[in-house]
Amino acid sequence: MSTTSELPSLQDLERHPYLTSDGSVADDFLVGKVGIYAIFDDQETLQFVGYSRNVSVSLRQHLIRKPEQCYSFKVETIARPSRQVLEDIRQHWLQENGTVPPGNGEAEAEWTQAIDVKPLMTDEERQGFAEALDEGKKTKCIKQVARRIQENLLERLAARGVTESFRFNPKLKEQGLLELK
Repeated sequence: MSTTSELPSLQDLERHPYLTSDGSVADDFLVGKVGIYAIFDDQETLQFVGYSRNVSVSLRQHLIRKPEQCYSFKVETIARPSRQVLEDIRQHWLQENGTVPPGNGEAEAEWTQAIDVKPLMTDEERQGFAEALDEGKKTKCIKQVARRIQENLLERLAARGVTESFRFNPKLKEQGLLELK
């Protein structure tokens, strides 16, 4: 895109609640859509700007990773996928915001990468992992940690009013990573 006047303004887009009144992600109109989105916390402070080939899937991933920061979003879908157009819009929105939101700065990995459960191990879990003599026992140990972190995460989501169920990738759990399937 050539000029910023041709780019959609973040300020002019409709704000959507992250959750419906029944507790599911409010993204029915975004399933399979390519676009760019901005996520806001409960104070309507911009937390993250990203783009995706499937905005619906990405919104769910962010809710899992940062449930306390996902309260509303704004979105612009595009008919013809173009990484350059999406990147231009992203840069425009970040400039329009005036400051870099945490998810596009120091906390970017927390917003964009699978949840790594290894740093979240208790001392007891860390010791059990260290004492496991073979890979099978290490895998079993890390899967137990992943299940514990997953349960904690699902409790946090329930406290937010989320009623939707989520499936996590079992292969990644074996590696100590939580990511939606």
